[in-house]
Amino acid sequence: MFDADVKVVTPRLTLRPFGPADAPRVRSIVESGARFLPPGAPTHVAGVPRWLEAGVHELRDSGQGVHLAMADAEGRIVGAIGLFKTSWGAGTTEVGYGVHPLHRNRGFATEAVRGLTEWVFATTDLRRVDLTANLDNLASLRVAQKAGFTWEGVLREASLEDDGPHDLVVFGLLRRDGRAPAEILPAAELRTERLLLRPLSEEDVPGLTATGADALTQAMTGVPRGYSEADARAFVALREQMRIRGDGVAWAAVELDGGRFAANVDLRDLDWRDGSAEVGYMTAPWARGNGYAGEAVLGIARWLFQVRRFQRLVLRAAVANPASQRVAEKAGFVREGVARGALRGEDLVVYSLVPSDLP
Repeated sequence: MFDADVKVVTPRLTLRPFGPADAPRVRSIVESGARFLPPGAPTHVAGVPRWLEAGVHELRDSGQGVHLAMADAEGRIVGAIGLFKTSWGAGTTEVGYGVHPLHRNRGFATEAVRGLTEWVFATTDLRRVDLTANLDNLASLRVAQKAGFTWEGVLREASLEDDGPHDLVVFGLLRRDGRAPAEILPAAELRTERLLLRPLSEEDVPGLTATGADALTQAMTGVPRGYSEADARAFVALREQMRIRGDGVAWAAVELDGGRFAANVDLRDLDWRDGSAEVGYMTAPWARGNGYAGEAVLGIARWLFQVRRFQRLVLRAAVANPASQRVAEKAGFVREGVARGALRGEDLVVYSLVPSDLP
């Protein structure tokens, strides 16, 4: 059983049980239509007194969890967090949370999750905390990563929302895990002589769509055939999911003079132990012949080696794509050989760059 007087204090929040004194604030929340209170919360103000007296405590009374209010320094309820599906015999529980729409994007969710999980391991014998989030809910994926959880897998169409089924990511945190977030590359903004490299975003969908649908791109890369706007949007979302997992990061390269999309460049297949990664890129048809791809790749390589302390960067280009091979060679990459049948049966030339190769 969880104690009735649970109280967890973090730098900006107090996590504590809901009580009768919260009635005015909860009534205001219910009237506003904001949806973040625990499951079973009333949908009409008439149900608030009974819910605060008994309903919100039923989970704790059953021994399966506890619902807590997130209160800020002024005592305002800015969110709710709870533990549920607790199995004392197995030593496991799951954490869930919600933040008032007016108080989102301030880090409250991450702070509350970290505080509550630290309290769980410090005061109970539970050994594992689960957290689940919809695959397309990037904000929740970031919360889990920042709170130190490990991405363990995806349950396909396991979450049913009003707009249909969603894939569900399963995260886990063990008592023995370190509290530091998993290693990821930041969504850094970089500059080269002619380009701004900024995190890939929805505003790049038109440029990505035109680039991916271009005949040369279709012939020389592994992008989906008949590349569409939906493919571009999926690519943007997938790259951020990849970053949160610690597997890579993607940029849009835009011209400093005018801000036009010129290319996308991404790092993938990160090996944190050995400090290696692979770089890939697509150049917009209107930007080819300007040396933008090589400039962007070299700028990212400098950052990767000098700031992030990686030791090796791989680039693979189709044997039939001499322009891409020239990009690698002009950026200082060294040709290592040919990977036979590596891209839909096509051979790829393998290049590498190490810190001592930087011009």
